[in-house]
Amino acid sequence: MECEHLLNASTIALCIFIFIQQVQHISATAANTKTKAPAVLIFGDSNVDAGNNNAIFTLVKSDHPPYGQNFPHHLATGRFSNGRNPGDMIASLLGIKDYVPAYQGTNLTEYDLLTGVSFASGGAGYDPLTSELVQVLSMDDQIKMFKEYKQKIKAIAGEKIAEEIISKSLYVVVSGATDLANTYFTTPFRRNYDLSSYNQLLVQFASKFYQDLYNLGARRISVTGMPPIGSLPSQRTNAGGIERNTVPLYNQASVMYNADLLKETQRLNKTLPGVSIVFQDLYTPILDMAQRPSAYGFEVTDRGCCGTGIFEITLTCNHYTSEPCKDPSKFLFWDTFHLTEKGYTILISELVARYGLNVG
Repeated sequence: MECEHLLNASTIALCIFIFIQQVQHISATAANTKTKAPAVLIFGDSNVDAGNNNAIFTLVKSDHPPYGQNFPHHLATGRFSNGRNPGDMIASLLGIKDYVPAYQGTNLTEYDLLTGVSFASGGAGYDPLTSELVQVLSMDDQIKMFKEYKQKIKAIAGEKIAEEIISKSLYVVVSGATDLANTYFTTPFRRNYDLSSYNQLLVQFASKFYQDLYNLGARRISVTGMPPIGSLPSQRTNAGGIERNTVPLYNQASVMYNADLLKETQRLNKTLPGVSIVFQDLYTPILDMAQRPSAYGFEVTDRGCCGTGIFEITLTCNHYTSEPCKDPSKFLFWDTFHLTEKGYTILISELVARYGLNVG
């Protein structure tokens, strides 16, 4: 609560009353979750990082313009797009709140904590090496923060309500793309694995992460598959030749991984009592937007809006070296790896239409 500036007893009492009402509302939501979850808890990579990387020493940052140019007040919050990201959109669709704050580097209120935060870190992947290479928060680090978070909400709302929030919240995990795009295809450090073996390694890491969440109380977990890596502007630049064509091998790798991850989530659903792990296919809708842009109102899908759109991402996407495009709504991609707010909005709409929100 922000009551420091309220000096008299009546207003302080009002603040306390409002806070109690908020806790009671969240408790009621937790008890009746046929329509929505009490909170949204986000894990993964830059697609859902809301600013955790702002608080750590890494080059993978987006806390500067033109990132956030279409966010309220044009704030560069650390989200890797021009506006809201998928975590924000999911929380809004659930009627919980419009923005999911980062767990780190943010002045969080009790209400922020009780209704959900993002633990995601730009550049992270299921493979621990992926996070290590760019000095960001690994998936294990995110689990550690979640354990700390559990203690905080217990201190705020009491053990019973905290347990209800943990068991009935929606957990969203978006990870894997940086493992293939950045670690496997761009560096030599995992080339002792062939592509099939590396995908299987990723699925093992992913499965362990879902089971860690489950053991900490998570029951409703939505996980995303791999996007069409070979259609991302960054990979077209890196491996698409002088014409920057789509890279078929990279897209094939995504398809292989998605098939393996889907099988593993189905296995976990059968073996973990009471869990609901929903695999969500990112590949199909993003590829369709890339191949049929006019059907979605896009004009450009082979490069990003920021700068030339060929190589700009994180620190190289800035106001000093090149300006962003004039109309991001015409672009599928904001930088060379992440979608524009419009792209994310369409993607989330497609996913919700196909899979629902996994809250009941």
